[in-house]
Amino acid sequence: MKKTILITGAGTGIGKDAAFALALRGHRVLATTQTEAQSDVLRIEATNRNVVLEIFKLDITLEADREAIAAYPIDVLLNNAGMGESGSLAEVDMQRVRQIFEVNLFATLALTQVALRGMIAREKGTVLFVSSIAGRVPMPFLMPYSMSKFALSAAGAGLRAEMDQLKKNIQIALIEPGAIHTGFNQAMTNSKYQWMNASSYFAHQAEAMKKKERATFKFLEARSTQGIVNQIVKAAEASRPKLRYVSPWIQGFGIRLARIFGV
Repeated sequence: MKKTILITGAGTGIGKDAAFALALRGHRVLATTQTEAQSDVLRIEATNRNVVLEIFKLDITLEADREAIAAYPIDVLLNNAGMGESGSLAEVDMQRVRQIFEVNLFATLALTQVALRGMIAREKGTVLFVSSIAGRVPMPFLMPYSMSKFALSAAGAGLRAEMDQLKKNIQIALIEPGAIHTGFNQAMTNSKYQWMNASSYFAHQAEAMKKKERATFKFLEARSTQGIVNQIVKAAEASRPKLRYVSPWIQGFGIRLARIFGV
């Protein structure tokens, strides 16, 4: 059955690749971006690839943009839009922490509530939250991001239980990407160096930290989004999706082992 699928943050990375993959499978894809400029670029790419996408601006932090989606009969909402932020919790500016929670949790939940109004009225629908493996294991210097994803994962699991109790055929699932080479990880880890200075507790370790981060991502990152996009397609098309969809699977397996052994 072909579905109407709305994707946030579809201008780049996982969101963009998922939009093209789902459209090529015959679904009606509403591919939304944070800015008009991103929409323009995506339209050009869709035209060049001869793929039909309905593209428009949707800044999830703006109420007017969120409410506009009520006009669409959305079968699947893919909450992909998000931001990254890094830095030690001992010194990171709290406004940065508030901002990442505003985007990754509060605005995402507010948009979901708009979509759910229509889904509950039609008694069908699926909401997918793009969380992260970082939302299951604390990661030093990535905790602003990790905390927001911990909270999003908890919200998704709790909402799933609530929708099951409501019995309106509303499905909720979590998409949990590991380290994938889209440029997002590099931008996120680099964000702390924009404000860290000589007074930082970790200033004397900054160069060593940068070297370690580069080496870690070179080792860990999957070179393609194909694995996680395949998981998104499975979740979007399932009549009863699982709670969690993870890729690369080896990273998810590693997280489970670490928890078992108390690491």
